[in-house]
Amino acid sequence: MSDLEAETQVVRDFYAALNRNDIPAITAAFAPQIEWTDPADAGGGTWQGFAAVTKHFAEARGNWAEGTREPERFITAGDNVVVFAHVHVRVEGETEWREGDLVDVFTFRNGMIEQGRSFSDRQEALEWAGAEAADIS
Repeated sequence: MSDLEAETQVVRDFYAALNRNDIPAITAAFAPQIEWTDPADAGGGTWQGFAAVTKHFAEARGNWAEGTREPERFITAGDNVVVFAHVHVRVEGETEWREGDLVDVFTFRNGMIEQGRSFSDRQEALEWAGAEAADIS
């Protein structure tokens, strides 16, 4: 398995863990110095360090009564794995479902996720990740 295949599998495992609310598995490939950024229009912010990012995921995922964040497409660009994902969740205390599309970019160093960044805009995510037109054809 190539490094790119291995990194893509790590990201697939991340989504599977997220969807079953398995926080230790979500964070299994996070580097100690990880930084995660969510978009402002999704109540975003930036969290730095393993403990802060783990707490963020535990709190954010803990708000889901049920739902999924399903990866639909994987694109590799250098050290980045770009994922087009569809979110379908019902938040605790609500009866209405929320749906939307996000793009997550995972940056790898030495086989670990060093940075994660979510985007609401696909083009912005692709540009940030350095994806070439050939990468997304």
